[in-house]
Amino acid sequence: MALLTADMQSKLVSLLISEGLVSESVLNEAKATAARTSKPLIGLLAEENIVDDELLTHAIAQISGVPYVNLTNSVIDQNILNLLPADIAERFMAVPLAEIQNRLAVAMIDANNVQAVDYLASRIERPLKVLMASEAGVRHVLDQYKTDLSSVDEAAQASQLEATQTLNSEVKTIVQDSPISKALSTILEYALKTRSSDVHIEPLEGALKIRCRVDGMLREVMQLPKSIEPALVSRIKILSNLKIDEHRMPQDGQFTVKIAGKEVDLRIAISPVIWGEQVVIRLLDKSGSSFDIEEMGYAGRALRAIRKGIKRPNGMILTSGPTGSGKTTSLYALIKEVKNENVNIVTLEDPVEYKMDGVNQIQVNNDVGLTFASGLRSILRQDPDIVMVGEIRDSETANLAVQAALTGHLVFSTLHTNSAAGVLPRLLDMGIEPFLIASTVNTIIGQRLVRRISSKRTLYQSNPIETQSIINTIGHLLPKTKDDVARVSQDFGYKDLPLAGQSAYTLAKGIDGPQSPRGYSGRAGIYEVMDVNESIQSLIVARATSAEIQRKAQQRGMITMRQDGYLKVLQGITTIEEVNRVTSDTA
Repeated sequence: MALLTADMQSKLVSLLISEGLVSESVLNEAKATAARTSKPLIGLLAEENIVDDELLTHAIAQISGVPYVNLTNSVIDQNILNLLPADIAERFMAVPLAEIQNRLAVAMIDANNVQAVDYLASRIERPLKVLMASEAGVRHVLDQYKTDLSSVDEAAQASQLEATQTLNSEVKTIVQDSPISKALSTILEYALKTRSSDVHIEPLEGALKIRCRVDGMLREVMQLPKSIEPALVSRIKILSNLKIDEHRMPQDGQFTVKIAGKEVDLRIAISPVIWGEQVVIRLLDKSGSSFDIEEMGYAGRALRAIRKGIKRPNGMILTSGPTGSGKTTSLYALIKEVKNENVNIVTLEDPVEYKMDGVNQIQVNNDVGLTFASGLRSILRQDPDIVMVGEIRDSETANLAVQAALTGHLVFSTLHTNSAAGVLPRLLDMGIEPFLIASTVNTIIGQRLVRRISSKRTLYQSNPIETQSIINTIGHLLPKTKDDVARVSQDFGYKDLPLAGQSAYTLAKGIDGPQSPRGYSGRAGIYEVMDVNESIQSLIVARATSAEIQRKAQQRGMITMRQDGYLKVLQGITTIEEVNRVTSDTA
């Protein structure tokens, strides 16, 4: 927030009152609080959300005589950003916006700081046109600075001599300030800034390929010289406390780093491949998820079925889907729903991805014999009310989970199947008796993740193929008359669903940009939630196939993942192409 003289602060207060942005009584109370706590009044107004930050910045700009700009949704060209180095931009909280008549337009939080303006002008070697922006707006633009991956190439060249040395000398040279350490830090910083969930370091015959997974899609970002592979992999092993001289067996580890002020947990998986060792780094941003079940995309019938299942005193709640479909995140959201001081919650995870207050979390450690099965036996002696098992991988764990559910515990867990209905035959394959499955499993969740349409978007009318696809998938679910719209929309938990049988539907698509590749930004979940009622239990006891169970569940009102995805398409959350891509194996 800009520094103001007493006269300017007085003018600002008068402006806020005259414009109706804050009442005089509220302002007097804020003044008293500011005096009591020795805090600046303007900072207190923003901190307590008494006045919106953008409105407050606009008012300050007006009384300062400086043009105001709202940057909260702005995307700045990388060539313009490169005119002011990222470290200087962050130090002065000033970002370049555009070139105007041989001057560079720069937005600052404190546009009245003459010394800072003079320094920036001399640093850029051209006159500036200064504008005022809020801190949130400036930080939004700062986040658009791309990490310069050219420094990785420089580090690679500087470290080629190190990489050819013996293992012992290599270990000595890979220190915190070594080129390899800087290269790894730069790669991880780039991954975090681009919202990557995974970094893949893949050895080729003559190079080292770096790929990042953004919103579920892998893309190559660079290739490094083959000669730096040993040093880079060794550095990762050292940080993960793995054996640096083991090159024949897979190894798993983890460590935590602080990047751009954020603490990020990294899960490491190293595997020997033909041309060396492949490294997959999964980034778990601790500040990235609120674990709110509604924000994750559960709505309507699905949400009601889940809340019905978790209110039962015992039984099993199971999530299913392929790796990376958000199963564990769903379990954490369920834990958050049921967590309170009256219940003892114990989890068994491999690894513990997120730490939750009030939950007793146990890390599986196969090296010392702490497996899912042995850990679950121990948990059941700790008087738990709710047990979360990260994954049911074998018959022993499955049997113990079922026994826990039978003896008065509520059990949450995951299985790798393609659909909710596929969970039941999978448990049969693990040797669980049908009558035990029928009497213990309460609710099953099938899920996938789809890419969200970015906030910068356009609307269009569906073409005949898209329209027919919508009608075939959810036509029977949509309201038939205008009188049905409110009731059907509430049933599914979505807003103002369109009528069935239209010649075209209004859909959305994102605008491609640096912050939204191919028009997408972020991901959302699509779900199917099966309530294991008496009719489903009868099929389980009769050893029915997953297809028969799926048909019965749909007859009883279950919305499939594809149908949920198409309903989200009509809400402007994602696209038909995206839903079809992730549900092709469940159709």
